[in-house]
Amino acid sequence: MGLRREFDILPGITTVIGSGGKTTLLRMLGEELAMRRKRVILTTTTHILPFAGMPQINAASGAEVEWAFENGYLICCGIPQGENGKLAAPGVSIAELAKHADYVLVEGDGSRQLPLKAHGPQEPVIPPESGQVICVVGLSGIGRPIAEVCHRPELYAWLAGAREEEDVTPQMAAQVLEREHLASVYLLNQADTPEREAAGEQLGRLLRGTVHIGSLQKGSWRCLL
Repeated sequence: MGLRREFDILPGITTVIGSGGKTTLLRMLGEELAMRRKRVILTTTTHILPFAGMPQINAASGAEVEWAFENGYLICCGIPQGENGKLAAPGVSIAELAKHADYVLVEGDGSRQLPLKAHGPQEPVIPPESGQVICVVGLSGIGRPIAEVCHRPELYAWLAGAREEEDVTPQMAAQVLEREHLASVYLLNQADTPEREAAGEQLGRLLRGTVHIGSLQKGSWRCLL
């Protein structure tokens, strides 16, 4: 089953938050939709690295977006920021982008490439027009110290009721996600080993909402019933 059907992605704006595979999910979903001849925009409300091999525009106007779609169905929109190579939010609003595309897929926060994270007071930045929010969780962080695998480890430890030197358990991860309560759809990613898959199943049973578990790298996923 493709990602579009797995996550029941509807036309409009979908925001992806969390850690441990957001950018990969955005690219894979965008490419799948583009293959169906749907006009797709990948963008951010914070910062994102450009997608290699993909047309990238500042999106200063709707006309610029229309021009970009003359050459294909998948584009990235964002304004380059200094020497780090990242892109900031595009020149026009996410709502304006949605007028020119079938799907707008938004990365709504950063995680410094760590598998787990706690969200600060100013994030995630979810467009009010977003019809769906998907939270990605990197299972490679389970069983490892909070201080090593979590973005904002102090906050994560506080939410988990643990110390930073403690290893993350499925129960801790569930407590953090439930206390934040930022999404009703989850992807427990990086289930690349039997141990990670077992930890993901434990975590998934503790979450409210729709939970998917799998490995984007391996191209396999399923919904936990």
